[in-house]
Amino acid sequence: MAALLFVAALGLALAFPRTDWDGVAWLVVAPVLVIALARGPRAALGWGWLYGTVFFLVLLRWLGFTFQVYSAIPWPLVWAPIAALAAYCGLYVGAFAAALSWIALRRSAALALAVSPFLWVAAEWGRGHFLGGFPWGVLGYSQYQRLPVIQIAELGGVHAVSFVLLAVNAALAGCLVLPWRSAGAGLALAAALVGATLGFGYARLGEAPRPGTVRIAVIQPAIDQPLKWDPSHAETTIGIATSLTRRAGAERPDLIVWPETALPTALRRDQRVLAALTELSRTLRVALLVGSIDVEAGTPPLLRNSAFLLTDRGIVGRYDKIHLVPFGEFVPLSGVIGFVRGWAEFISELEPGSGVVVFQGPPAPLGVVICYEGIFPDLVREFVKGGARVIVNMTNDAWFGRTDGPWQHLAMYPFRAVEHRTAVVRAANTGVSALIAPSGQIVRRLALYHRDTMSEPLPLREGSTLYSRFGEWLAYLAFAVGATALAACARARRA
Repeated sequence: MAALLFVAALGLALAFPRTDWDGVAWLVVAPVLVIALARGPRAALGWGWLYGTVFFLVLLRWLGFTFQVYSAIPWPLVWAPIAALAAYCGLYVGAFAAALSWIALRRSAALALAVSPFLWVAAEWGRGHFLGGFPWGVLGYSQYQRLPVIQIAELGGVHAVSFVLLAVNAALAGCLVLPWRSAGAGLALAAALVGATLGFGYARLGEAPRPGTVRIAVIQPAIDQPLKWDPSHAETTIGIATSLTRRAGAERPDLIVWPETALPTALRRDQRVLAALTELSRTLRVALLVGSIDVEAGTPPLLRNSAFLLTDRGIVGRYDKIHLVPFGEFVPLSGVIGFVRGWAEFISELEPGSGVVVFQGPPAPLGVVICYEGIFPDLVREFVKGGARVIVNMTNDAWFGRTDGPWQHLAMYPFRAVEHRTAVVRAANTGVSALIAPSGQIVRRLALYHRDTMSEPLPLREGSTLYSRFGEWLAYLAFAVGATALAACARARRA
């Protein structure tokens, strides 16, 4: 049994980038369901936890590079924080399996399988919000390349795709544990759901492209992390970014986007660099969106991770990152565990921004999410609600080297595009930079550590999707259905 779960968990991890064996995601959750239905809640919790922990340990293995290269943790111990994170994330799978087992024990296996997609979505949503949230490895993200499948994200977000995947896995599990009539009914319902999903997807993909575009260019300077903040390399770093900007400007874009913290200096405090970039914008006749650390006077000075919009008039807009990375940009419970700052050079202490800012242009209203922020659908939705017609993600994934991490990060952004039918522009220091259409199609991308530029005319968002208007309604429904099923089982036990 342990071997079966291990293989299934490994298969699920391989459904994500860069292996991208996305087809197995339709099959490999079924063993967890079967085992949960055959065991008591306590045993199901343990087996589900094992499955989830193995899945996340394999999925997040790229973090080993970050800890090994940029921390003082001895090599054999670099896996300790990764294992702890995997075990924490695995708990949500364990709780899902325990709930499934309890419903089957108190009511029936058929009811448990029927509500399993709701329970799974509720668990995923909880993991993405509790303790600040870590929505990495959401099941639906495995399908980022399957455009007909992911179009339903405009209805219920990435969790809608997770729901369909779980329904198929539940139907397959039902073939092993239910009488043939019930199993057949489950297969028929799952087939109808998949058919409706694909029908909706192909219909949306077949619609004519919308008028009204802007041409946006991206630069990918590919600066190795050890050099980014090296004072002796600062002029070279700025020179590379400036040269790429001039190259991108030759295509007459409406906006040129730099990556997160692309400047090795604080823009507002470095008048020489600010004047040079203002003149560059004037010469190229194009707005620049630049990532830089911002410094505010204080004792000690307050540091923020910021995006600046520049034109020939200088800085015309600024956004400070709201959702900081725990143990990357701040230390939770720093009064208790602040000592961990000395363990790794990637741990800093930044101040969060005060709220969402939508730049009114040029060239159009834009929302900028910095690095990790783009994996939180709720946060991106706030920019859309604020009027953004294009979403820009600027990031620095150089901390992850040439591992699967940057590719897994990229896989989440086609969903941000489909959720709101908006183009998404992604500028990454070392990659993977990408230009994504409102359909979720990755129109262009630059390979890891490839120093280059790219540009493309992209449509502006028009109107609102169901997800734009109502957000995570599917997750709330999932909680309601799961809670109702569990409450019914509790009443049955008392009776």
